[in-house]
Amino acid sequence: MMEETARVIAVDNGQVTLESVIKSTCSSCQQVDTCGSGQIAKAIPHKKLITTITTDESLAVGDEVVLGISEKHILQTAWQVYIFPLIGLIFFSALGQWLIIQQVISHEIMGIILGVLGGFVGFKLASYLQQRKSSQWLAPKILRVLPKNIVITQLSINK
Repeated sequence: MMEETARVIAVDNGQVTLESVIKSTCSSCQQVDTCGSGQIAKAIPHKKLITTITTDESLAVGDEVVLGISEKHILQTAWQVYIFPLIGLIFFSALGQWLIIQQVISHEIMGIILGVLGGFVGFKLASYLQQRKSSQWLAPKILRVLPKNIVITQLSINK
């Protein structure tokens, strides 16, 4: 489970709006001062991600929660988005090459167009599957509510 800390910024009838800071991995490296990527990460301000979740938890503005998304679903989504267009491109390109050898189509540009069409078909298939499943799969869930910090303003010692 991939986890991220978020802060509640609004609550409205079971709908909770959360804000989390998108962090760059470059800020934690020891070479951050000498690396070009680290310099760019330091120069670009951290962006905030705002999302709304339906929950049964009783939360108040300012509460901090831990959100989670299943790694399995993220990997399945990435696999579909990258592999389906690639498979479509390769399969339709091979089909186009075979049609050229069989002299069904007369010019190589038609085989190239067929390959690009296959990549597009793979992209549309992945897009369709993502629209159907990603709303459930990739929706973050509140795993736990973090305890509130206690602020001590005055400390007295009695003797």
